[in-house]
Amino acid sequence: MKKFKFIDLFSGIGGFHQAMEQLGGTCVFASDIDKYAIESYEENYNINSDINVRDIRVEDIPEHDVLCAGFPCQTFSKAGKQKGFNDETKGTLFFEIERILEHHKTKYIVLENVRNLVSHDKGNTWKTIYNHLKELGYRLTPEPLILSPHQLGVPQLRERVVILGIYDPGHRDDDLRISFKELKSLKTKDENSIYDIIETDKVDDKYYITEREKYVLTAWDNFYKGINEKVLGFPVWFDWFKKKPEVDMPDWKKEFIKKNNNLYKNNKEFIDQWSKQYNNLKDFTPTQRKFEWQAGEAIDTLWEGLIQIRPSGVRVKKPTCFPALVALVQIPIIGRYQRRLTVREAARLQSFPDSFIPNSNDQQAYKQFGNAVNVDVIKTAAAALFNYDE
Repeated sequence: MKKFKFIDLFSGIGGFHQAMEQLGGTCVFASDIDKYAIESYEENYNINSDINVRDIRVEDIPEHDVLCAGFPCQTFSKAGKQKGFNDETKGTLFFEIERILEHHKTKYIVLENVRNLVSHDKGNTWKTIYNHLKELGYRLTPEPLILSPHQLGVPQLRERVVILGIYDPGHRDDDLRISFKELKSLKTKDENSIYDIIETDKVDDKYYITEREKYVLTAWDNFYKGINEKVLGFPVWFDWFKKKPEVDMPDWKKEFIKKNNNLYKNNKEFIDQWSKQYNNLKDFTPTQRKFEWQAGEAIDTLWEGLIQIRPSGVRVKKPTCFPALVALVQIPIIGRYQRRLTVREAARLQSFPDSFIPNSNDQQAYKQFGNAVNVDVIKTAAAALFNYDE
């Protein structure tokens, strides 16, 4: 397809829009209900997306070649099954997609959802979507396709389901044979580097860690460097170095505590000295008194790792991939630069171009990128669909 028209449902800040435009598409309709996302969409694309998909009259949607939607994953009605096939999806947002497709018989569909869609509601959700789209005349892949940005060289672990379809009622029973497993360019997690998207110059002061955070992280860096063990397959709990597990604890917890007891015993002289230097961690919060080294032997200092201060403790990972942006309640710290991931870097993790204008409210901007589809993932999937010729 050289030039085409697309509609962008549950449009957010336009991850689909970016991908489709790069493939030669023009957006003729967008729909969302989040006021901040609507503002960002208008600012970036000059399109007003302020319309609830439930209020749309299908006749009012312009003609289009591609329907894009990153729709919420809802359990379909059990009661619907008794009322018959057509009632099964009523009340869900997938139903809104259905009624648009039923009227417009859109040539191509590109849908995105969470990895969990495959097993959601014991597989019933995928089965229902598959059956309903086939009923409407669409050829589909027999299984949902799963792709993560890290496989495309974007350092973020974010597996997502992509559903691709072609309107072809006469061949609806012929599966689409599209698979990303055959893509020769697919990368593994360890073939990525967070530094591919990181600013090396100084960024805004607001992103740098506080002196207090630096003190806590330095303490744990000294701890790691001082102990004999370099591969830790369990969380370090300072409060349990010298205490035995309690009888009524679950087995997994007892096991971790025994490992902490052994760690202390094997490094007693160093840990006692370290503990004294940091006043027995008395002024550390409960979270700061726990430490998770998940970097194996790939690095030898916390300051070369990717750090998150989580309720479960200070976590250090290899600087290969960021965790999925949607889970970034605790914005990761880039050890080398002693600062948090910037909004612009979050945009890059979702493959948005640097020309994209993020929301002026950082909290909203992080949330929006967390909720967005990854542009490169959608672009790769859609290109495979548009070039399909069997």
